[in-house]
Amino acid sequence: MARAKVKAYKEQSFDHLRGLDGISDDQVAEHLTLYAGYVKQVNTLNQELFELLGKGKASGKDPEFAELTRRLGFEYNGMILHEYYFSNLRRAGEPLPPAGSGLGQALADTYGSVDMRGIGWVILFQDPATDRLTNHWITLHQDGVPAGFKPLLVMDVWEHAFMRDYKATDKAKYVEAFFRNIDWQVVERRLREESAVRPAAAA
Repeated sequence: MARAKVKAYKEQSFDHLRGLDGISDDQVAEHLTLYAGYVKQVNTLNQELFELLGKGKASGKDPEFAELTRRLGFEYNGMILHEYYFSNLRRAGEPLPPAGSGLGQALADTYGSVDMRGIGWVILFQDPATDRLTNHWITLHQDGVPAGFKPLLVMDVWEHAFMRDYKATDKAKYVEAFFRNIDWQVVERRLREESAVRPAAAA
């Protein structure tokens, strides 16, 4: 008898990322390979957890089940955050959102500066209770993401995102390149959405 399978996540296509300004196609291809690994791991872990459920081992007291559940949080957030990151980039982007846009107004109302240092993820969220925008520096995928907040703009600042193109000491150049390739229409659309959803690949 064939074993039952859980519904799998599909690796999304990000062909629109070719020809970015300051982020090479080779860097993007390497980064997409890493993303594909997250999708594969999420599917593998979900299948293993489903099989443990069938064996009556879906309990925090079972060390295998507990460890797989912990790993799933890391792998799943790694998959989703990369999808947000790739989706909010495009060729010939603008460094700032359009004047008069809802996002531009929200940023102007909240920040005088958005400078942050460190490695990991820098994510612009919207607080669903207050509509306020907040920047968060996330070190590990599963740690520090505020529950229920809506991600609007996601920047990967781990070394794998830029070190084919830039030295570790030139991270600021990568950040500048990132801002030259932001698809502000995608970010604006996220702002208007009622809730956070798994981002669709850009057309």
